[in-house]
Amino acid sequence: MFGEPVAHLWTWRLLLLLGCVCVSAAHDVPWSCPQRCDCHLETQEANCSQKYLAAVPEGFASDVKRLDLSSNRLKTLSRRQFYGLSKLLELDLSNNVLSMIEVEAFQGLPSLRVLKLKSNRLKIIPVGVFSGLSNLRSLDMSENELLVFLDHTFQDMVNLQQMNAGENDLVFISQRAFSGLPNLQELNVDRSNLTSVPVEALSQLSGLVRLRLRRLTIGALPNNAFHKLHQLRSLKILHWPSLDTVAANSLLGLNLTTLAISNCNLSAVPYAAMRHLVYLRYLDLSYNPISTILGSQLMDLLRLQELHLVGGALVRIEPAAFRGLPHFRLLNVSSNRLATLEESAFHSVGNLQMLRLDRNPLACDCRLLWVARRRVRLDFDGRQPTCAIPERVRGRRIGDFSEGELPVVFTCRQSYIPDRRPQEVLVEEGTTALFHCRADGYPAPSVTWLSTQQTMLTSMGRIRVLANGSLEVRYAQVQDSGTYMCLATNAAGNDSIFVKLQVQGFPRNRTAPYYPEIGWSTTGYPPSTNTSAQMANPYPFDAKTLVIATTMGFLSFLSSVAICFVFIFFWSQSKGQIKHTATIDFVPRSSMGGGGGDGDTGRFTMKLI
Repeated sequence: MFGEPVAHLWTWRLLLLLGCVCVSAAHDVPWSCPQRCDCHLETQEANCSQKYLAAVPEGFASDVKRLDLSSNRLKTLSRRQFYGLSKLLELDLSNNVLSMIEVEAFQGLPSLRVLKLKSNRLKIIPVGVFSGLSNLRSLDMSENELLVFLDHTFQDMVNLQQMNAGENDLVFISQRAFSGLPNLQELNVDRSNLTSVPVEALSQLSGLVRLRLRRLTIGALPNNAFHKLHQLRSLKILHWPSLDTVAANSLLGLNLTTLAISNCNLSAVPYAAMRHLVYLRYLDLSYNPISTILGSQLMDLLRLQELHLVGGALVRIEPAAFRGLPHFRLLNVSSNRLATLEESAFHSVGNLQMLRLDRNPLACDCRLLWVARRRVRLDFDGRQPTCAIPERVRGRRIGDFSEGELPVVFTCRQSYIPDRRPQEVLVEEGTTALFHCRADGYPAPSVTWLSTQQTMLTSMGRIRVLANGSLEVRYAQVQDSGTYMCLATNAAGNDSIFVKLQVQGFPRNRTAPYYPEIGWSTTGYPPSTNTSAQMANPYPFDAKTLVIATTMGFLSFLSSVAICFVFIFFWSQSKGQIKHTATIDFVPRSSMGGGGGDGDTGRFTMKLI
């Protein structure tokens, strides 16, 4: 009755025991591993790092997936050095002394995804070294001594996505060095000896998305420097101390979302080069000697969200500098020379989320009142701006002011022109007129002069504004007559005065302006110092000089004829029995011939027979 169930129970126990024994036996099977390496069956890794190996060991399991040979003394890699490791995914050969890799050294690694050759002594990579690595995704060759990339060096790595070739001694990249890399998305070229942007070589990378060029010694970014890189989204040009020129069409054809040109020598924002980058969101121009951000020049960057200009030479951000940028949310201008940042610079301060103004000599007056009032909502990234002036609040952080202190501390005094006496100047044409305009206020007002046509006058030209705010009209003309306006402006308000100029024209009996030191001139500008000498001697020489010159010329001609005659005579006497006859005739010039005024009295004719 109970025999059959008991039999089944014993059968199941026996099968379970056999299964356990089989599993135990499977685990006891040794996984092939060289003696000096540490292998892990669970992760299928072989760690041979820092084992003082002078050659690649043998005896790895065929299903190893990760092999670490870094920090050893490997000098060369032979042909098919790793043949048979068909499942290997990652190979690390960093920090060795590799100076030679033979052609097809990595043949037989069809599954390899990551290859690290960082920090070796490679000077050149022969064509064919990377043969067989059709599935490689990442290649790191940084910190070697590579001098040149030859044509088709990387042609077999059709699936390569990331390449780091930084920290080498590259002097030349061949035009087709990057051919055969249609899927490369990221390229880093740092600290090389390239003297120009490898335009044609880069144009082979049609799928490139991110490009970093760091620590190069190139002085200018030429037009069409990155043409055909239509997929490029991030371009970082870092630490080019010689770069001071960005050509207007240097970024033409790009649709960047990130652009960094930092630690260079740009003295101005490259507005023209960036004008077409309508998808740009992140812009970094830090550590350039840029002094001003002009108004209304970034309007084409419709999607711009962040601008970083740290450690520059900024002294002014003009009103409307960020006008037309509705998505602008972060401005970092720390470590500059800014005294203020006016609210009018922004499209809308309501969109602004983070503001870095720290380490600037800020004047805490009415121009920064908008920052003080938004001190709770604005994110200063843990570095609040501090006041440099006025003296009574120097060193205080803007976030520390109470609400009641704001209208007392953050104040300005409107522009005011104290000397309002009428200035009416009457001058004669050709003389100089001078008008004065001195303004007071806090902050210090800027003084502008407007012409009689209400156009702004500058410090250049005949009618110019002097450094002290005065207006100078040099060599005044009748058409300069009229009313000029001096306008004093600061953040608290404006003030203005008007001056009048009347220029008296020439008297009827005179045809030129009068200069007190010289007299009346025939031009609208002061005559040169040698004018009187030129008028006293209208001709370069007198009649006596002309006669002497003519006589000496005639005598010189007769002397030449006589010398020729004597030479021919003696020559003829030395020639055997053949007699030579020479006749000289003088034909007086007839008075009927005309043109006798040139001093010519006749004509000589000489015949040699």
